[in-house]
Amino acid sequence: MNEHDYDQLLNIMTTGEQKVYSVTSHYHRYEPTPYEALEGLFLEYHLKQGDQVVDFGCGKGRISFYINHFYQNAVTGVEINEEFYKDALRNLDAYLKKHQKSRDRVQFHCGLAQEYPIHPKDNRFYFFNPFTMPIFMKVINNILLSVECFPREVELILYYATEEYTYFLDDQTAFELKEEVRLPELYDSNPYEKFLIYRLK
Repeated sequence: MNEHDYDQLLNIMTTGEQKVYSVTSHYHRYEPTPYEALEGLFLEYHLKQGDQVVDFGCGKGRISFYINHFYQNAVTGVEINEEFYKDALRNLDAYLKKHQKSRDRVQFHCGLAQEYPIHPKDNRFYFFNPFTMPIFMKVINNILLSVECFPREVELILYYATEEYTYFLDDQTAFELKEEVRLPELYDSNPYEKFLIYRLK
């Protein structure tokens, strides 16, 4: 299926040019993860029934709806931009018209990523290069503090991960690289076309 087909299936609108830029210099311009990339990710990476996913820099909520529809996991999208947050809420209303059982399983939080209150059951965290290193470091530290209070298995899913991100995780945290998912036909021409899965030791 193409991008439009997936949006129709989920009863949402996330395609088209993204004209809104970030409201701060620390947050990068929003771009939704291609559905083709999500297909490739979940051919190799598997969510468990109780996993609770957080998507930092969720934009209009594409990943939240994709994961909830195909895998039924609870998902929270975190978005700083109020316009995209409102788009995500509109998409949620439309999505729930066809997915009533998902009520309370998909939610969105508008605010700074580093101020998002990590829920004790949040254990899978998705990043599509959403912000600069200082913000990333604060978010990771928030996750680690949460795990100290509520011990659990935690994994990070990184798409288009920068060398800064991976260097920090490898050398300054207890996370270790568990898996690398290279996207067929895309990785050969662009080495960033891959997902890195980090697990907390």
